[in-house]
Amino acid sequence: MSVLPTREGLEPPVTVDRREGPYGEVVLRRRGGHYEIIANGCFLMDTADGRSERLLVRAALDLLPGAGRSVLIGGLGVGFSLAHAAAEPRWERIAVVEREGAIVDWHRAGPLAAFSAGALDDPRVTVVHADLVAHLAADGPGYDALCLDIDNGPDWTVSDANAGLYGPAGLAAAHRRLNPGGVLAVWSAQPSAAFEQALRDAGFAEVHTLQVTVERGVPDVVHLARRA
Repeated sequence: MSVLPTREGLEPPVTVDRREGPYGEVVLRRRGGHYEIIANGCFLMDTADGRSERLLVRAALDLLPGAGRSVLIGGLGVGFSLAHAAAEPRWERIAVVEREGAIVDWHRAGPLAAFSAGALDDPRVTVVHADLVAHLAADGPGYDALCLDIDNGPDWTVSDANAGLYGPAGLAAAHRRLNPGGVLAVWSAQPSAAFEQALRDAGFAEVHTLQVTVERGVPDVVHLARRA
Protein backbone atom coordinates (compact mmCIF):
# COMPACT_ATOMS: atom_id res chain seq x y z
CA MET A 1 0.00 0.00 0.00
CA SER A 2 0.90 3.66 -0.24
CA VAL A 3 -0.22 6.55 1.90
CA LEU A 4 -0.88 10.03 0.54
CA PRO A 5 -1.34 12.43 3.45
CA THR A 6 -2.36 15.37 1.24
CA ARG A 7 -4.18 15.90 -2.05
CA GLU A 8 -2.93 19.45 -2.67
CA GLY A 9 -2.06 20.07 -6.30
CA LEU A 10 -3.68 16.81 -7.49
CA GLU A 11 -6.59 16.48 -9.87
CA PRO A 12 -9.98 15.83 -8.28
CA PRO A 13 -10.87 12.12 -8.23
CA VAL A 14 -13.53 10.48 -10.38
CA THR A 15 -15.43 7.55 -8.86
CA VAL A 16 -15.21 4.52 -11.15
CA ASP A 17 -17.07 2.01 -8.96
CA ARG A 18 -18.51 1.87 -5.46
CA ARG A 19 -19.47 -1.35 -3.62
CA GLU A 20 -20.94 -2.24 -0.25
CA GLY A 21 -19.49 -5.45 1.15
CA PRO A 22 -19.31 -7.34 4.44
CA TYR A 23 -16.51 -5.06 5.64
CA GLY A 24 -18.08 -1.79 4.53
CA GLU A 25 -17.77 0.44 1.50
CA VAL A 26 -15.02 0.00 -1.08
CA VAL A 27 -14.49 2.61 -3.79
CA LEU A 28 -12.32 2.63 -6.90
CA ARG A 29 -11.39 6.14 -8.02
CA ARG A 30 -9.39 7.51 -10.94
CA ARG A 31 -7.20 10.53 -10.40
CA GLY A 32 -5.49 11.61 -13.60
CA GLY A 33 -3.73 8.53 -14.96
CA HIS A 34 -3.80 6.60 -11.68
CA TYR A 35 -6.35 4.61 -9.67
CA GLU A 36 -7.01 4.68 -5.94
CA ILE A 37 -8.74 2.24 -3.61
CA ILE A 38 -10.69 3.78 -0.73
CA ALA A 39 -12.12 1.64 2.09
CA ASN A 40 -14.75 3.15 4.39
CA GLY A 41 -13.53 6.63 3.47
CA CYS A 42 -9.84 5.85 4.14
CA PHE A 43 -7.24 5.96 1.39
CA LEU A 44 -5.53 2.56 1.13
CA MET A 45 -3.40 2.44 -1.98
CA ASP A 46 -2.93 3.71 -5.51
CA THR A 47 -1.15 2.84 -8.73
CA ALA A 48 1.28 5.76 -8.64
CA ASP A 49 4.31 3.91 -7.25
CA GLY A 50 4.66 0.16 -6.81
CA ARG A 51 8.31 -0.05 -5.76
CA SER A 52 7.74 -1.16 -2.19
CA GLU A 53 4.98 -3.62 -3.18
CA ARG A 54 7.36 -5.28 -5.65
CA LEU A 55 10.14 -5.24 -3.06
CA LEU A 56 7.82 -7.15 -0.71
CA VAL A 57 7.96 -10.16 -3.04
CA ARG A 58 11.45 -9.75 -4.44
CA ALA A 59 13.13 -9.45 -1.03
CA ALA A 60 11.44 -12.63 0.18
CA LEU A 61 12.56 -14.57 -2.89
CA ASP A 62 16.11 -13.26 -2.56
CA LEU A 63 16.30 -14.94 0.85
CA LEU A 64 15.17 -18.32 -0.52
CA PRO A 65 17.79 -20.46 -2.31
CA GLY A 66 16.91 -22.68 -5.25
CA ALA A 67 13.73 -23.08 -7.27
CA GLY A 68 10.32 -24.64 -6.68
CA ARG A 69 9.14 -22.08 -4.20
CA SER A 70 5.64 -21.24 -2.95
CA VAL A 71 4.30 -17.86 -1.83
CA LEU A 72 1.15 -16.53 -0.24
CA ILE A 73 0.44 -12.87 -0.99
CA GLY A 74 -1.81 -11.27 1.57
CA GLY A 75 -3.85 -8.56 -0.16
CA LEU A 76 -4.37 -8.25 -3.91
CA GLY A 77 -4.58 -4.46 -3.75
CA VAL A 78 -3.73 -2.81 -7.05
CA GLY A 79 -1.85 -5.91 -8.19
CA PHE A 80 1.80 -4.87 -8.10
CA SER A 81 2.94 -7.66 -5.76
CA LEU A 82 1.04 -10.39 -7.59
CA ALA A 83 2.22 -9.27 -11.02
CA HIS A 84 5.82 -9.22 -9.78
CA ALA A 85 5.49 -12.73 -8.36
CA ALA A 86 3.90 -14.09 -11.54
CA ALA A 87 6.77 -12.67 -13.60
CA GLU A 88 9.26 -14.81 -11.63
CA PRO A 89 9.43 -18.48 -12.73
CA ARG A 90 10.96 -19.59 -9.42
CA TRP A 91 7.55 -19.23 -7.81
CA GLU A 92 5.85 -22.52 -8.65
CA ARG A 93 2.79 -21.97 -6.45
CA ILE A 94 1.24 -18.55 -5.79
CA ALA A 95 -1.80 -17.90 -3.64
CA VAL A 96 -3.27 -14.42 -3.21
CA VAL A 97 -5.74 -13.82 -0.39
CA GLU A 98 -8.17 -10.92 -0.80
CA ARG A 99 -11.25 -10.34 1.33
CA GLU A 100 -12.89 -7.73 -0.90
CA GLY A 101 -14.71 -9.31 -3.82
CA ALA A 102 -14.91 -5.91 -5.50
CA ILE A 103 -11.12 -5.70 -5.75
CA VAL A 104 -10.94 -9.13 -7.39
CA ASP A 105 -13.63 -8.02 -9.86
CA TRP A 106 -11.70 -4.85 -10.73
CA HIS A 107 -8.74 -7.03 -11.67
CA ARG A 108 -10.69 -9.64 -13.59
CA ALA A 109 -12.87 -7.32 -15.65
CA GLY A 110 -11.98 -3.76 -14.72
CA PRO A 111 -9.28 -1.11 -15.00
CA LEU A 112 -6.94 -2.75 -12.46
CA ALA A 113 -6.39 -5.66 -14.85
CA ALA A 114 -3.67 -3.61 -16.51
CA PHE A 115 -1.69 -3.53 -13.25
CA SER A 116 -1.98 -7.22 -12.35
CA ALA A 117 -0.91 -7.91 -15.96
CA GLY A 118 -3.00 -11.06 -16.44
CA ALA A 119 -1.56 -12.73 -13.35
CA LEU A 120 -4.97 -13.95 -12.20
CA ASP A 121 -5.06 -16.21 -15.28
CA ASP A 122 -1.62 -17.70 -14.56
CA PRO A 123 -2.08 -21.44 -13.82
CA ARG A 124 0.26 -21.13 -10.83
CA VAL A 125 -2.04 -18.54 -9.20
CA THR A 126 -4.93 -19.33 -6.86
CA VAL A 127 -7.19 -16.51 -5.67
CA VAL A 128 -8.58 -17.06 -2.16
CA HIS A 129 -11.55 -14.85 -1.23
CA ALA A 130 -11.10 -14.67 2.54
CA ASP A 131 -9.98 -12.52 5.44
CA LEU A 132 -6.22 -12.97 5.69
CA VAL A 133 -6.05 -13.10 9.50
CA ALA A 134 -8.67 -15.87 9.62
CA HIS A 135 -7.12 -17.68 6.67
CA LEU A 136 -3.69 -17.87 8.27
CA ALA A 137 -5.19 -19.11 11.54
CA ALA A 138 -7.02 -21.96 9.79
CA ASP A 139 -5.47 -25.26 8.75
CA GLY A 140 -3.89 -25.16 5.32
CA PRO A 141 -0.77 -25.74 3.26
CA GLY A 142 2.61 -24.38 4.18
CA TYR A 143 4.47 -21.79 2.14
CA ASP A 144 8.07 -20.81 1.62
CA ALA A 145 7.14 -17.13 1.82
CA LEU A 146 4.30 -15.04 3.22
CA CYS A 147 4.21 -11.56 1.68
CA LEU A 148 1.61 -9.57 3.59
CA ASP A 149 0.21 -6.14 2.75
CA ILE A 150 -3.34 -5.69 4.01
CA ASP A 151 -3.13 -2.37 5.85
CA ASN A 152 -0.80 0.53 6.51
CA GLY A 153 1.33 -1.52 8.89
CA PRO A 154 1.54 -2.57 12.54
CA ASP A 155 1.48 0.95 13.97
CA TRP A 156 -1.11 2.45 11.61
CA THR A 157 -4.04 0.16 10.87
CA VAL A 158 -7.07 1.39 8.95
CA SER A 159 -9.17 -1.62 9.96
CA ASP A 160 -9.29 -2.73 13.59
CA ALA A 161 -9.74 -6.34 12.44
CA ASN A 162 -6.36 -6.22 10.71
CA ALA A 163 -4.53 -5.37 13.93
CA GLY A 164 -4.60 -9.03 14.90
CA LEU A 165 -2.16 -9.83 12.10
CA TYR A 166 0.64 -7.98 13.89
CA GLY A 167 0.04 -9.31 17.39
CA PRO A 168 1.18 -12.55 19.04
CA ALA A 169 -1.69 -14.68 17.70
CA GLY A 170 -1.32 -13.40 14.14
CA LEU A 171 2.45 -13.86 14.11
CA ALA A 172 2.11 -17.34 15.61
CA ALA A 173 -0.30 -18.25 12.82
CA ALA A 174 2.12 -16.90 10.20
CA HIS A 175 4.96 -18.86 11.79
CA ARG A 176 2.92 -22.09 11.59
CA ARG A 177 2.03 -21.54 7.94
CA LEU A 178 5.67 -21.08 6.91
CA ASN A 179 7.78 -24.06 5.91
CA PRO A 180 11.06 -24.44 7.86
CA GLY A 181 13.43 -21.75 6.66
CA GLY A 182 10.52 -19.80 5.16
CA VAL A 183 10.43 -16.00 4.98
CA LEU A 184 7.83 -13.60 6.35
CA ALA A 185 7.68 -10.20 4.60
CA VAL A 186 5.34 -7.52 5.94
CA TRP A 187 4.69 -4.16 4.26
CA SER A 188 4.38 -1.03 6.38
CA ALA A 189 3.93 2.68 5.72
CA GLN A 190 6.58 3.46 8.34
CA PRO A 191 9.37 1.69 10.25
CA SER A 192 8.44 -0.02 13.52
CA ALA A 193 11.09 -1.07 16.02
CA ALA A 194 8.31 -2.46 18.21
CA PHE A 195 7.16 -4.77 15.42
CA GLU A 196 10.72 -5.97 14.86
CA GLN A 197 10.81 -6.96 18.53
CA ALA A 198 7.39 -8.62 18.22
CA LEU A 199 8.78 -10.76 15.38
CA ARG A 200 11.68 -11.87 17.57
CA ASP A 201 9.34 -12.57 20.45
CA ALA A 202 7.25 -14.75 18.12
CA GLY A 203 10.27 -16.95 17.39
CA PHE A 204 11.41 -15.46 14.09
CA ALA A 205 15.12 -15.08 13.29
CA GLU A 206 17.14 -12.81 10.97
CA VAL A 207 14.73 -9.93 11.58
CA HIS A 208 15.56 -6.83 9.53
CA THR A 209 13.88 -4.00 7.65
CA LEU A 210 14.31 -2.59 4.14
CA GLN A 211 13.27 0.98 3.36
CA VAL A 212 11.96 2.68 0.22
CA THR A 213 12.17 6.47 0.09
CA VAL A 214 8.87 8.19 -0.80
CA GLU A 215 7.91 11.80 -1.42
CA ARG A 216 5.99 12.29 1.83
CA GLY A 217 9.23 11.88 3.87
CA VAL A 218 8.54 8.78 5.99
CA PRO A 219 9.82 5.74 4.06
CA ASP A 220 7.73 2.74 3.14
CA VAL A 221 9.32 -0.39 4.59
CA VAL A 222 9.33 -4.15 4.27
CA HIS A 223 9.89 -6.05 7.51
CA LEU A 224 11.61 -9.40 6.91
CA ALA A 225 12.07 -12.40 9.17
CA ARG A 226 12.75 -16.11 8.84
CA ARG A 227 11.29 -19.18 10.44
CA ALA A 228 14.19 -21.27 11.73
